Amino acid sequence: MIASPAACLPRADWLERAERHAQRADALTAAHRERAARGQKHPVWDFLFTYYSYKPAQLRRWHPGAGVTLEDAAERTGWRWYSPAARPVDLFPDARAFADDKPDLARLVERMLRRTASRPGQFGCFGLHEWAMVYRADEHRHPVPLRLGQAGTDAVVEAHELRCTHFDAFRFFTPEAVPRNRLAPTRETQPTLEQPGCLHAGMDLYKWAMKLGPLIPGEMLLDAFELARDIRLLDMEAAPYDLSAWGVRPVPIETPEGKAEYVRRQRGFAERGAAMRERMLRAWLGASVSA
Repeated sequence: MIASPAACLPRADWLERAERHAQRADALTAAHRERAARGQKHPVWDFLFTYYSYKPAQLRRWHPGAGVTLEDAAERTGWRWYSPAARPVDLFPDARAFADDKPDLARLVERMLRRTASRPGQFGCFGLHEWAMVYRADEHRHPVPLRLGQAGTDAVVEAHELRCTHFDAFRFFTPEAVPRNRLAPTRETQPTLEQPGCLHAGMDLYKWAMKLGPLIPGEMLLDAFELARDIRLLDMEAAPYDLSAWGVRPVPIETPEGKAEYVRRQRGFAERGAAMRERMLRAWLGASVSA
């Protein structure tokens, strides 16, 4: 089921929502924009703007979501996937227009959201994907020291079974780490292997929201960004790097206490991700994940 025009926002109301959204987005990206102006890098937070490659300006543009009409929105005429409603100056984000323009993307996003939601979460990976990315490596993805040194880091990897299910993490494993993983994820098998316990599957909800563009309400997009931000912190707290210079407290997953903390927070993110998938499907298609 695809959402069609069902609600109409008066111009004054949607302009106010758009302004509140822009202010919230600016607050979320202020530190990044200030660092970028100074030419400074950050090993934790730059990921949200480099790996996902969406600029702060894209975050601050508000949309009402699929099927919600904006009254007197002539300035949005010609915006991608907007269609006229009862009057030519009343416009709404059109899920059918998106599906017609990007059928492969529409099928992929729906498949990723529904299939991921249909599976039980797996909580035994302990964030070792980051460790596998530096296993027996002379050069590392981040120019910061390893908390346990190279030998200690390698020993942690060798003492555990790697259980990564996420292709976009697995593809950065060192050659020596690849055969140690229980699975061999590929781009083609990603919809089959993605599961809600994976930190990166939760972060990717921000990516899917961005790809759906105006079909996702702006407030939901920023919620997805905040989820990705919160997950990213745990991802790097559990990583093998010494990030104390950036004020990052490690979650030592090589210890029983660290594992317990990681899994507890991982489960919390899985719950937030499940709610976000449900909200995204309802906003976009007017349907739940179980439909």
